[in-house]
Amino acid sequence: MITSWTEVTDRNPDHSHNYIERWESFGAQGRDIDGEARLIDALASDGDRILDAGAGTGRLAGYLAARNAATGDTGRNLQLTGVDIDPVLVDYARGRYPGVDWHTGDLSVDAEVPAGPFDLIVSAGNVLAFIPDPAHRAALGVLAERLAPGGRLVVGFGLDRGRGLTAFSEDAAAAGLQITQEYSSWDLRPRTDSAPDAGFLVAILEPEVPHE
Repeated sequence: MITSWTEVTDRNPDHSHNYIERWESFGAQGRDIDGEARLIDALASDGDRILDAGAGTGRLAGYLAARNAATGDTGRNLQLTGVDIDPVLVDYARGRYPGVDWHTGDLSVDAEVPAGPFDLIVSAGNVLAFIPDPAHRAALGVLAERLAPGGRLVVGFGLDRGRGLTAFSEDAAAAGLQITQEYSSWDLRPRTDSAPDAGFLVAILEPEVPHE
């Protein structure tokens, strides 16, 4: 059974603040917390519009914003937007990471997700593992509608958290998306066929091409 983020925070009002402190601690320890962001940076082209969907503390979009600032006028000029269901996390991200257009919203609710369109959408940090059925399928549909022509959705979550690869693929197909690449980690290690519904999934999805 999948427990939603809202259910977790309703049971423990301090959870969001504890989550922020956890990631601040990881950063202070010098741990590598930017693997997802480096992959998105590698996939992005100059001027791309990017949505961090389920942005959490904002570290992914914040990393990309810092890259924009570091390269100045000759840089990539990525257009960055972030959205998360948790207003505590969004307030934190807005205060810590300038250069990103931050929003509070539920990914499964069309009116609460920035309109885009986006060249890249990323949903990292087990975000999709916190969205129960049928909202999960609805969220993939909303994100699919936000993709620009030629756009890609990049997701990463644990397959042992309540939704395996088969169920995810079915929801993606219902949203008009197909998995074009899949890996076991954000540094693109290959997945094996021995345990298709276990371990971690990083997948790149694109709109399905209609058959003529």
